[in-house]
Amino acid sequence: MNAAIRQLLFLGVLLALPIASYFLVFKPQNEEIAKAKKEIEHKQAMLEKLRQATSQTEDLARANDQVKRAIEAIQSRLPSTKEMDNVLRQVSGLAGKSSLRVPQFKKSDKVTTAGLAMEQPIDLEITGDFDGFYQFLLELEQLPRIMRIPDFSIVRSDKVDGEMKTKLVLSIFYEGEGSDAK
Repeated sequence: MNAAIRQLLFLGVLLALPIASYFLVFKPQNEEIAKAKKEIEHKQAMLEKLRQATSQTEDLARANDQVKRAIEAIQSRLPSTKEMDNVLRQVSGLAGKSSLRVPQFKKSDKVTTAGLAMEQPIDLEITGDFDGFYQFLLELEQLPRIMRIPDFSIVRSDKVDGEMKTKLVLSIFYEGEGSDAK
């Protein structure tokens, strides 16, 4: 064989080796690396979504705890059926402390349901000084029970100046037997 042909053949093999290694080794390796990078990016994105969902779950758990504590605080202000007489004594004591007379103190038979609690309307008739009545309302507001006054009327006395007669409905909320408050 001629030396020139041998040199050309050697040069051809020498050039073919890097070209073949590029197509047979490096190109497939680069494709696998690119595929692995895409998979890593996808998994990192999924991990970030999971972190966000986890943080939202913790926030929801905290919010649920806050709501639970608020419900417990409200329920602690609801007397049981057995404590209703004590609440009525407190109201009567406040009226006496404010120099008011309560000739009529009548529980209504009409008990209504208010969510988890029951509502007991009480008809009161109070006579006395207006300033005493105002003081009674202020102290009634400070009681640790949930109450409302849905209806009341004030009539001025013709006999004594500053004297008045009040008819009001005091609704007291309490835990009834049928409620699942606790």
